[in-house]
Amino acid sequence: MPLWPAVAAGGFRRYATYTTATVAGVFTNTVFGFVIAYTYIALWEERPGLGGYDQAQALTFVWVSQSLLAAGALIGGGFQEELQERIRTGDIAVDLYRPADLQCWWLAADLGRAAFQLLGRGVVPTVVGALVFPLALPGDPVRWLLFLVSVVLALVVSFALRYLVGLAAFWLLDGSGVNLMATVASIFFSGMVLPLTVFPGAFGEFVRVLPWAAMLQVPMDVLLGRHAGAAEVAGALGFQLGWAAALLGLGRLVQSAATRRVVVQGG
Repeated sequence: MPLWPAVAAGGFRRYATYTTATVAGVFTNTVFGFVIAYTYIALWEERPGLGGYDQAQALTFVWVSQSLLAAGALIGGGFQEELQERIRTGDIAVDLYRPADLQCWWLAADLGRAAFQLLGRGVVPTVVGALVFPLALPGDPVRWLLFLVSVVLALVVSFALRYLVGLAAFWLLDGSGVNLMATVASIFFSGMVLPLTVFPGAFGEFVRVLPWAAMLQVPMDVLLGRHAGAAEVAGALGFQLGWAAALLGLGRLVQSAATRRVVVQGG
């Protein structure tokens, strides 16, 4: 098996061993899905059409986003804390000596983790939500395919942001502060609390062009058919692709600077 698929498969198998944690995660996502769903019902009864969604679309946003939280590591988790620990202990020097690119290695491993989280923690909450609430899930297989492409791009954007957070440990003694700030930004600016279309005016336009929007808001809008026509869908996917490329490129630059720092320090 080629290297990167093998690393991704290893990431998948690693998280598949945590059966108890997976069951607990499914339970937690489902419970929070109910809490947020009933909150949305009350809100949308008071403000029908809020953010351009009807109530069924808003409930779909709730349940499908709950299914994407763990995969996108929107509320923490993933690899960045492990990367920071390896930097802190000096084990990162071993990683840098390997005949494999550091960024690609972590990307492949994180995509494997995300694939398991999509299957292990993502399917059940959406099914439960669809059984209890009237969701606006599409019947068009093409839209589901576009949604899957958008989810993959969202996962890459999520990785690229978290990789930058992980690399910050080269300059920080303790990464807990930057981890917390990254989680807060992810929760608020991704659309996890409320769809970003709810925010009015210039502030709403501003948050919708940030990279966090590519992690949840854009995939959800693709699924809900908010983009009219192929050109708008291509624009939404292009938005995600642009942020993925920009952030991965920035990660390469920071990694290069960090590598020189290790060499200067004698690592």
